[in-house]
Amino acid sequence: MSSDRPSIDYQGLFDAAPNPYVLMAPDLTIVTMNDAYLKATMRERDDIAGKSMFDTFPSDPESESYKQLRTSLERVVETARRDEIPLIRYDIQQPSGEFEERYWSATHTPLLDDRGEVAYILQHTVDVTELHQLRTLAANAGNHARDEYDVFRRASAVQEANQTLAQETRRLRSMFEQAPGFVAILDGPDHRLLMANKAYRQLVGNRDIIGKPIAQALPEVVDQGFVTLLDQVRSSGEAFVGEGVPVFLEPSPGAPLEERLLDFIYQPISAQSGEGTGVFVQGHDVSEQHRIKAHQQLLINGLNHRVKNTLAIVQGLAMQSFRPGSDPETSRRAFDARLNALSTAHNLLTSQNWESTGLFDMIKAAVSAAAGDNAQRVRLQGPDISLAPQTAVSLAMAIHELCTNAIKYGALSNDVGVVDVQWTAESAEDGRSTVTLDWTESGGPPVAPPARKGFGTRLIERGLSAELRSDVAIEFLPGGLHCRISARLPRASA
Repeated sequence: MSSDRPSIDYQGLFDAAPNPYVLMAPDLTIVTMNDAYLKATMRERDDIAGKSMFDTFPSDPESESYKQLRTSLERVVETARRDEIPLIRYDIQQPSGEFEERYWSATHTPLLDDRGEVAYILQHTVDVTELHQLRTLAANAGNHARDEYDVFRRASAVQEANQTLAQETRRLRSMFEQAPGFVAILDGPDHRLLMANKAYRQLVGNRDIIGKPIAQALPEVVDQGFVTLLDQVRSSGEAFVGEGVPVFLEPSPGAPLEERLLDFIYQPISAQSGEGTGVFVQGHDVSEQHRIKAHQQLLINGLNHRVKNTLAIVQGLAMQSFRPGSDPETSRRAFDARLNALSTAHNLLTSQNWESTGLFDMIKAAVSAAAGDNAQRVRLQGPDISLAPQTAVSLAMAIHELCTNAIKYGALSNDVGVVDVQWTAESAEDGRSTVTLDWTESGGPPVAPPARKGFGTRLIERGLSAELRSDVAIEFLPGGLHCRISARLPRASA
């Protein structure tokens, strides 16, 4: 269906408008203007198009007029909302170079693009210089002039109050937005989200929540009881304080729920009548702090366990080293050597944060600590298996006792003897491993079973067996001592 109406020439309409208009880009560059604007400002089109507003109409940056105009334009860019200046003094430079005192009333309107962002700013100005001049005539003028002056004075007062209020509002909004904890304001019986700061929006996955009831904005919290809790706070007028409260939230729309731990307060908002109107929400996400605290407690518990075990080992070493009737100096040297072996095992575990250590590294460290330069005559062969801390300590003590025996009576007591340490590992269906370790000495002096078992032998046969639920066999063969340890490792260490 066609129309006989002529098309509208919007550019012509813009140019023919009797009021001054100028169009600026967001960076305040002048794009175009109408003839009324050129006439009011005494400028030529080609002289100002494409130039900055403040380069075209210069003013002292410290002056009130400069600050007033720039603040209004920047506010439009920031908020994408219209802003008005009821009265502003902004002097205009004449062709002669002199400045003429001028007063204006200005309206700045944002023109938005398809994304809702400011594409242009349209300034509409009205020259109110003559109205301002009524100030000087007020004393001698009649009632009409005085009325005009009162109107002007009230307009100035209102403008000043509005500017102060706008500045305070922007300051409060900035503080609200940058608050370190999450903050939100809920209104009405359905707890509609009026405001939410950056921390709150990040907590809920930056979803589109403003203006929506809490049950619609965050549906996953309904069944967790938080909407019911908000109802109670609003109706009772009593605040609720939660510490370390678990809440499951979607990190993004449709994503699996993630648990967060929150410290927060629901503070009721009441009207002057005392009736509850909303809820103020403020709090902190303390998930990371709780995770760190739990980890610290785990470390403390582990440390307590290790200290008790270590003290028990030291107590056993002392009781066996300082037996009644033994030589004090010999006992002291044996005790010192065993403490050094224990220290070596602990140092190795400390370097691994007491989580686990390799069997190869553990045997090598124990042999080096006990045998010194003779450690090169101890040959190691086997897979590197991960050992739990207490298991590593028990094996280190056993290797120390075997080394000490070899240095005193066995293959390391001369210059030609050697020790072969070999081990294998087999996995069972239950996920645990069984390690078989053979300590075989050769090239040393003839070996015979001792008349009685020393502490070292008892430590290997009893202590190690009890710790690892192992089978230990020691043979005093003519060619040299042979010790076989068959240890079933704990599942966590396999």
